[in-house]
Amino acid sequence: MKINEHTTGAKRGERGVEKNQDETPERGEWLLEAPRQRDGERSIPQTRSHRPNLLRRRAWQILEAPTAEQPAVDVDEAMGPQPPDDTTVNFVLDLVLRIGEVQMSSGAGASDVTATIIALTSALGLPHCEVDVIFTSITVTCHRGTDMAPVTALRVVRSRSLDYTRLTQTETLVRRIVRGNIGAEEAQQELQRITTAPHPYPRWVATAAWGGLAAFITLILGGSIDVALVALVISAVIDRLGRFLNRFALPFFFQQVIGGLVATLSAMAIVSSNLLTTDKPTLVVAAAVTVLLSGLSTVSAVQDAITGYYVTAAGRTTETALMSAGLIAGVVLALKIAVLLGLPLTPLPEVVSSTPQQLPIIVIGSVGASACFALASYSTLRAMIVAGAAGAIGGAVYGALMLTDFQAVSSSAVAATLVGFCGGVLARRLKVTPLVVAVSGITPLLPGLSTYRGLYQLGVEPGGNISTLMTAVAIGLALAAGVVLGEYLAQPVRTGLGRLERKFAGPRMAGPLEPAERRLE
Repeated sequence: MKINEHTTGAKRGERGVEKNQDETPERGEWLLEAPRQRDGERSIPQTRSHRPNLLRRRAWQILEAPTAEQPAVDVDEAMGPQPPDDTTVNFVLDLVLRIGEVQMSSGAGASDVTATIIALTSALGLPHCEVDVIFTSITVTCHRGTDMAPVTALRVVRSRSLDYTRLTQTETLVRRIVRGNIGAEEAQQELQRITTAPHPYPRWVATAAWGGLAAFITLILGGSIDVALVALVISAVIDRLGRFLNRFALPFFFQQVIGGLVATLSAMAIVSSNLLTTDKPTLVVAAAVTVLLSGLSTVSAVQDAITGYYVTAAGRTTETALMSAGLIAGVVLALKIAVLLGLPLTPLPEVVSSTPQQLPIIVIGSVGASACFALASYSTLRAMIVAGAAGAIGGAVYGALMLTDFQAVSSSAVAATLVGFCGGVLARRLKVTPLVVAVSGITPLLPGLSTYRGLYQLGVEPGGNISTLMTAVAIGLALAAGVVLGEYLAQPVRTGLGRLERKFAGPRMAGPLEPAERRLE
């Protein structure tokens, strides 16, 4: 199929050996023409840089059948990396899904889980993968071109628990995989060891930590030492009661109801017995409510909503609302029981006005509360220290702003933003997951007192006002949004920010930050 061949082509053929084969052909030289070899001319071996264009040869073969003078194309010659087989894909997908399950069960955001899985599949040599994360399951699909069928795997997130040591160890494993320091088989064994290992501390240590959290919250609210000790005991009893009810697989909603009921009735019993000399016995209830609110996934729900994972955000929001409703039901039920039995009601707790003399107590209480929450969540010693520092920052900023004309909602938002910013900058430098620092840092600022005041007004006072309870909701949302905003502002400052994080355009509180180079093993 040589059309309009000029005589100049023969002259160029004579000096074709001296001419560079990569030059652009001149007019009259056709791209689809089969390569020719002159009679009596010895073939010159071609190096890799002078290899004929396979696409050009294949295009010529389509138009004209090969003859004795035309070279045949090796159809078995591979072009580019071979797609992985089903065994390799299934093994890698099982590994990344189990890592994503650990992150989801620990409270990580859907964007963090998605970015982590994509980084892992790229590092382990899989082709393009799509990830779908919702509140209860994770789905990953690996596309292997048009010649092979895609492979899809799904894993259901059945249980949720706060074990930040497990989350931190999983984050370390993810970094090793992304950097190429460990293979898929070794990573599978390491992940099995992480997920099957017991908690780093005995259960009674976590119970004591929950009680310590309540005691420090009581000090922040202006309570005395004896009230703090009573709050410690009551919160520890509630934690052990919840542990006992877990053996019967009682849903967490009813556990929240029982927790609010026990805390409120205990405070009323203490008031009736005149065991406390203080005039603020209801701070015990406020501290217990704060402890029960601390385990909710408010931060992750706001993060998912901001980053565009609305289905997961709706699921987390529903869970948070349901657990809060259980707490509300328990407190209101206890107040109604007290009215029916004629028990002396605890007075409505008043909001303590901030003074410069109380600011050091707020800072110390915030440090202790954040560290206790990290300990109760089975964090490492380093994470506890960083969480205590974050709590000190949040408590100091919140207390200082409350001395001015700032309201509680605005002060909470600013303090949480600084906690998220400092956590985002320092946590990864110190090899601590930012999620641990963020959640622990805002725990002392949770609106336990405002929540109890709103419930008291609704359950006891005639014609109760809902504005106080809505203020508590606004404070909770301000804390969560402030943490997410602080993590976002920390992105330009934090080192190691790569294309992966910018691709997802959202704050990252877990998972790797640096993009992974795709490789085949």
